[in-house]
Amino acid sequence: MTETSKPRQLRSDVWQTVNERYPGSMISKEDLVPLASLDKPLSEAKLTFISSAGVQPVGTMPFDTVHPVGDYTFRKVPSDSKPEDLEIHQLKYPTVGAIQDLNVIFPIERLQELAADGVIGGLTDNFFSFIGYNMDPEQMELKLAEDIADAVVKDHADIALLCPA
Repeated sequence: MTETSKPRQLRSDVWQTVNERYPGSMISKEDLVPLASLDKPLSEAKLTFISSAGVQPVGTMPFDTVHPVGDYTFRKVPSDSKPEDLEIHQLKYPTVGAIQDLNVIFPIERLQELAADGVIGGLTDNFFSFIGYNMDPEQMELKLAEDIADAVVKDHADIALLCPA
């Protein structure tokens, strides 16, 4: 790979911004996270959604929202779920609006519509959700992110839409 063909990164200063906004996080990375290119039309691509909203199917194990360093687990959310089949376990952001209309934070119906209209090729069987309050960046990267990445690959996603709460 020549110097001019290096993968691009949308924001090379992203870690500096994270450290400024979240004092104490002290994340340092030398490697850029490359942007991936899509090798098929969006109308043929299978999309997954990954969110830190703490959304999960009703009746599943609640996230540990009071643990001092966070909860490094995730929940699979069937992509064909209805909002009434889901609930939010999150204390770190105001959930009033999200409880009234889940789509403001977890746009499951909007993504279902995009798939039904053929804008995107389809949805993976599952979406993925975790809570964003995680104070150990190494555990976040090496456990939670890797576990979710493995699940996304198993669900045969072509693209992933990531959304913080």
